[in-house]
Amino acid sequence: MVPVTDQELEQNINEGENQPIIKGEWYVVHTYSGYENKIKVDLSKRVESMNMQDKIFDVIIPEEQEVEYKNGKRKVTTKRVFPGYVIVNMIMDDDSWYVVRHTPGVTGFVSSGTKPIPLQTEEIHKILQQMGLMESKPRIIDIDIGEGVRVKSGPFANFEGVVKELLPDRGKIRVAISMFGRETPVELDYEQIDKL
Repeated sequence: MVPVTDQELEQNINEGENQPIIKGEWYVVHTYSGYENKIKVDLSKRVESMNMQDKIFDVIIPEEQEVEYKNGKRKVTTKRVFPGYVIVNMIMDDDSWYVVRHTPGVTGFVSSGTKPIPLQTEEIHKILQQMGLMESKPRIIDIDIGEGVRVKSGPFANFEGVVKELLPDRGKIRVAISMFGRETPVELDYEQIDKL
C-alpha cells in the first residue's frame, strides 16, 4: 500500500477515486493469535475465488517497526500492534460478512452484540500512521534558527541548545547542545522541545 496524506485521503474520498483505502469501512476481525499472516493470505484468495473484489478491498495486519540496540548494533524488528487481529476494508453486507467470517482461523468481528462496528476515521488514521501507510501531519511550531530551546524528553532531556536547522517536512529540528564543553548537533522532534 502506498503512503497517503490526510489531505490526499480526503481528496480521494471527495473525488471518489478507486483507492482501496477509502472504498468501504474498516472492520476489526478477531483471529487465532499467530495466524494473522495466514488469514490475510487465505482471505485474499477467498475474495478472489468468490468474486468479492467489489465488496472486500484490503486486509492489513497492524504492525510497527521497532528499533533495538544490542551489543552496539542497530536491529529493526516488526512488532504486531494488535496480536490476534486483522483489519479489513469492506462494504458490509450478508455476502461480505459470510466470506470474512467463514475464513478458517477467523473467530469473529469486533462488534456490539451481533452487528460489527466499523472503526472511526480517527482510529484508522492513527493505525495507518503508526504503520507508516499514511503520512502524519508534522507539528508546526513557531521557532527560528538561532533561538534557544530546552529538550524535554529523550536522552538529552533537560539540556539546552540553539536551533541550527529547521526540517519542517519531517517535523524535526537540528539543535546544537553543549556537552562536555563541546557543541554537539542533535536532531529532535518538535514534540521533544520547548522554546526558552
